[in-house]
Amino acid sequence: MSRMMHISSQQAPVYIYEFKITLNHSNPTIWRRIQVPELYNFHDLHLAIQFAMGWKSGHMHQFDMNHPRTSKEVSIGFPNEEGFSDYKVLSEKRVKISNYFTLLNNMALYTYDFGDGWEHEILLERILTAVANTTYPKCVAGERACPPEDCGGIYGYKYLLEIIANPQHREYAEKKRWLNWIGYNEVNPEHFDPRSVTFDYPIQEEFEFSD
Repeated sequence: MSRMMHISSQQAPVYIYEFKITLNHSNPTIWRRIQVPELYNFHDLHLAIQFAMGWKSGHMHQFDMNHPRTSKEVSIGFPNEEGFSDYKVLSEKRVKISNYFTLLNNMALYTYDFGDGWEHEILLERILTAVANTTYPKCVAGERACPPEDCGGIYGYKYLLEIIANPQHREYAEKKRWLNWIGYNEVNPEHFDPRSVTFDYPIQEEFEFSD
């Protein structure tokens, strides 16, 4: 589950990073705004994004951004110590977000599911002081529903919406059965309520690695 952090009124000030997460190429835009503790590593941030967006963490993912001091692009995610790739991926469990995100180096690309290719722009908007007696992470804003997993990426999702909007479409019955099978009894692409986001329910990751 996502690492929850309760801020008491007695502890020293803790800084909070406020991120806007935008699903690239979505139109109208699907986005979320979340607040997470500066103590988070990139794995914690990954889980917070998954919960806020509505993904299920069943696929590989990766962060790509510039190093704040060298400006060289770095990849953070599952380390490729077994030689699966020609380039180095830093372990997201060992890299703190505060080591890379600054107000001047405030953007990253987060890719989820390399097959469907869900690309998200991660923008650090503000660094705040944590509010006492508050539990983080929090989803404070957002718009529109998360697409279903495994629907073929953003363009597959657009095609899916076209199909279910037209009961006369030749693929309508098939897609409705598939949506029901994966738990989408009703698809309302315009609906999102940030108050419905919880970060404390178990999430079973398909891919795990040790520290």
